[in-house]
Amino acid sequence: MAAAEEDELPLPRLPELFDTSQQLLDEVEVATEPMGSRAIQEKVSKGLHLLKQASEMLTQLDLFSRNEDLEEIASTDLKYLLVPAFQGALAMKQVNPSKRLDHLQEAREHFLDYLTQCQLYHVAEFELPKIKNTSAENNTGSSSMAYPSLVAMASQRQAKIERYKQKKEMEYRLSEMKSAVEGGEADDERVREYYLLHLRRWIGISLEEVESIDQEMSILRGKDSSKEASTSHSSHQTRPPMKPFILTRDAAQAKVFGAGYPSLASMTVNDWYEQHRKLGALPDQGIAKTTSEIKRAAQQQEDQEQKEDEEDEQTLHQAREWDDWKDTHPRGYGNRKNMG
Repeated sequence: MAAAEEDELPLPRLPELFDTSQQLLDEVEVATEPMGSRAIQEKVSKGLHLLKQASEMLTQLDLFSRNEDLEEIASTDLKYLLVPAFQGALAMKQVNPSKRLDHLQEAREHFLDYLTQCQLYHVAEFELPKIKNTSAENNTGSSSMAYPSLVAMASQRQAKIERYKQKKEMEYRLSEMKSAVEGGEADDERVREYYLLHLRRWIGISLEEVESIDQEMSILRGKDSSKEASTSHSSHQTRPPMKPFILTRDAAQAKVFGAGYPSLASMTVNDWYEQHRKLGALPDQGIAKTTSEIKRAAQQQEDQEQKEDEEDEQTLHQAREWDDWKDTHPRGYGNRKNMG
């Protein structure tokens, strides 16, 4: 029974959808709460849902036709041309870092849709932004925008200044006309002028937003490419840990003084260089050897050093035994033939 009653509820009319979504957009823009707060994001989602319904209803009603001029559109219907602009503005308010690029692309498409309609009906004189090729952008990044000419930068700055002046002037005129139009006290000519001012104001806003979107998308794609590059370069080969050592000037000093304590080994600069040359770890030797080769070379080096140490100990032991024998056997000991 309840489901049947819900089915019988009348669908919202187009003016209700438009007015409610416009009110939600105004509340979001003047809100003092963080944009990522739950209350703000609920208004953003609700506004986008209502504007989607309004857009579908406009398509069903076939309210605007490419074959008609701006003068043929009723004054009270002009405001519905703002639907895609409102969609773009609310799409920009969505907060989800993982989907930021998708939200920017969605907002850009809505703004371009609005600007295309306005140019089709000759609402104002302006130049449409270029349509971006996503795949091309991924390959080339922002190389075309990296070093703009001084003339282009100056012209863009001047255009921004002009748009800002026009925007302030239109906002002042809209504030003067708002109460009369919304109160039903204005005639058809004033109502038409009021909505045309709204359309022209949102043309300037849309051009600025598209420019801002392009810059942000370029930055985000640059970050993604740098992350991929750093990830690929970080996958380098691991090397066995080196033993701690102290560099000495020559081999004699290393043998005499050592490290000063038995926990560290010591080596000369030449020994250190020779060891790294064998391991292939010097800067001028190109690509280092594989891990297995490095371990095998390190083991061979360690065995060689141990063998040399054992030989040194054996030689030292023999020398000491010879010295002890000479102490107990003076020169001429055992010569009994030439005794006087």
